[in-house]
Amino acid sequence: MTDTTTDASQDLPTLPGPWRARVPAYADIDALIALRHLDELQGTGEAHVDPAGIESEVAGQASWTRRQVVAVGDDDVPRAWITVHDRAAGRALIWGYFDRDVAEVDDIADAFYAWAEEIAIAMARMRGVTTTRLDESPFAEDVRQAGWLKRAGYAKRRTWLHMNRPVTAEDAGLTPRAGVTVRPVQRHENGLPVAADLQVVHQMLEESFEDHFNSYRESFPEFVQRLREDPGHSWDHWWLAYVEPEDGGEPVAAGALVVSVASAPEGGVEGSYVEYIGVNRVARGRGVAKSLLGTVIADAAQRGRDRVGLEVDADSPTKADQLYLALGWTTDYATDSWFKDIELTD
Repeated sequence: MTDTTTDASQDLPTLPGPWRARVPAYADIDALIALRHLDELQGTGEAHVDPAGIESEVAGQASWTRRQVVAVGDDDVPRAWITVHDRAAGRALIWGYFDRDVAEVDDIADAFYAWAEEIAIAMARMRGVTTTRLDESPFAEDVRQAGWLKRAGYAKRRTWLHMNRPVTAEDAGLTPRAGVTVRPVQRHENGLPVAADLQVVHQMLEESFEDHFNSYRESFPEFVQRLREDPGHSWDHWWLAYVEPEDGGEPVAAGALVVSVASAPEGGVEGSYVEYIGVNRVARGRGVAKSLLGTVIADAAQRGRDRVGLEVDADSPTKADQLYLALGWTTDYATDSWFKDIELTD
């Protein structure tokens, strides 16, 4: 019998003493929760870590599309953690978390980002593509992590605003604009979604983001699998929007909304989080986005939730951030997108 754990560990990065790299295990989850908590405190001044999400990344569905290592000392407790997510063909998301009190943290970070690049290239080769993009998103004020990324050859490309809107009981009565119909994705008697509706959601989102600077094609299976990895995923949080053609006829698909359940902070309640909202370009200006946003706000209120969160490109060509501000969202913090584009050689 082959020891797969040993086989998968042959390409671990070399770290400065007394540190060594290893693959994280289920027993590390509590330590990784603490590490992520520390990272968010450093970046935002507060932390709302979802333990179920970290468990999924380390030992659940989300781990299946990720390669990751941690740095441990003599006590074998992770003090740094980096993950390479095989997001889609030619796209690798990098997530690095580091305890800044570790004296050798700069050297560990350099080794981890070099390892992540090697893994991302291997993933690209496995998919048979000739280029790949590495994408890391540190907090906007994190000068130290920005320095590590610069040394690794990344360049800052974009800023993302992370926003929240409070929800009250009065919001439960919000309805779509006239001429716009919003309905949940149809589901079978067993609760699973109807395939045709999921395919329309995917089509709407692919078409809606074609003019975005970081647009790329994600296959339908990749799209569905990735969203199912989130512990907050729920099929009854997917919606489709339709508009009536100006020349009459049957309503046509105009937009889609995918929402997840945001975990409750200690002593608080769950929230809703907008994973994706997209409006077909031919339907823009007809109130589709406002109708979809009103739907998720009303749904959150009906479920007794207290907030709806989302993130938006600060330089969105559709000025989406201005729409969110007008509808009651405010910015909690910002992150930056740092990219490294790689041409694969033989």
